[in-house]
Amino acid sequence: MDFEVPEKIKVITSMIDEFVDKELIPLEPEFLTHDFRSMVPVLEEKRKMVKQMELWAPNHPKEYGGMGLNLVEHAFVSESLGRTPIGHYVFGCQAPDAGNAEILYLHGTEEQKEKYLRPLIEGKIRSCFSMTEVDMPGSNPVMMNTTAVKDGDDYVINGHKWYTSSSDGAAFAIVMAVTNPDAPKYLQASMIIVPCDTPGFNQVRTIPVMGEPGTDYAGHGEILYQSCRVPQKNLLGPEGQGFVIAQQRLGPGRIHHCMRWLGICRRSFDLMCKRAQERIMTPDGKTLATKQIIQAWIAESAADILAARLMTISTAWKIEKLGVKEARQDISLIKFYVANVMQKVVDRALQVYGGMGMTDDIIIPFFYRHERAARIYDGADEVHKMSVSRRILREYEGREVK
Repeated sequence: MDFEVPEKIKVITSMIDEFVDKELIPLEPEFLTHDFRSMVPVLEEKRKMVKQMELWAPNHPKEYGGMGLNLVEHAFVSESLGRTPIGHYVFGCQAPDAGNAEILYLHGTEEQKEKYLRPLIEGKIRSCFSMTEVDMPGSNPVMMNTTAVKDGDDYVINGHKWYTSSSDGAAFAIVMAVTNPDAPKYLQASMIIVPCDTPGFNQVRTIPVMGEPGTDYAGHGEILYQSCRVPQKNLLGPEGQGFVIAQQRLGPGRIHHCMRWLGICRRSFDLMCKRAQERIMTPDGKTLATKQIIQAWIAESAADILAARLMTISTAWKIEKLGVKEARQDISLIKFYVANVMQKVVDRALQVYGGMGMTDDIIIPFFYRHERAARIYDGADEVHKMSVSRRILREYEGREVK
């Protein structure tokens, strides 16, 4: 693996870092004290600026208006954008739209691509991904109660979903539902495109997360599908391949997440170091930076961030070269490792800020509240650890070790 960052990506990330510093971070005080919907007009203006700079949709295909960066290249971009909560949204590569666009590009019909994919990548519409269920373990996507039953030329969908992120204001959902209940467990579910104005698509509420209900893109919807009827032509990919497609979506998606988390680490680390240098703690003018415990946190954080970054870039390279299947162990490893590194770094940064670290005068408490979920979504830490350990232990069955 070549660790040299291509000159093209150095230029792109430099431009992004400058834009984030000058145009987005100054918006954070308003972002932290207003709901997302009220921010949309100003964020749309920033999106227009990004498009004029030709930095829009970095990870999406050029034929649909994106930059066409590969997974490794986009990893560096995602890290730079992750320094602010609004970075990915303003650059048109935010979850869940990014993952939905990827699977639409891979599995969508030409009609689906023109109707849903093109306007999605252009930023004219938003989407949501409806998989997790209230009464089923989210870490086990083969356990699902939502059904899609054929009736004439339609599917009739019934079920109860939640954490359908960004459903408020979305144009369509990609829904995981059981279409083949008698098939083997990994071949029972399918993905189906459901326009959000379809009768029977009922948004029950936006789920409050750590006291914040969220609006528009920043909300997490609870959805009740009640005899929700859509044409069978809305099937995404082959019937019964929902689980397979989900894995294709989640593999690259975890690279996006991990590099975004590393952007959060980078921002939190910078703030922590600056605070340590400036915060006077004794009458003789000594700062927090002179305290050994703070020095240890800074050194440990720097090592943790470097290790997590190298692991993630290596995994992205492996996916790019060998495919998701060959990289699945690495994908599980970075998922729980990077999430925990992020949580440690954010927690240390908050502690260094003391009382201010509990206020929304700075961005760190937002990271603390909203990124705790990183150890839960896309598979809880414990599930990934069990999965990895089983695969590792299988390699030792019947193997002689000296």
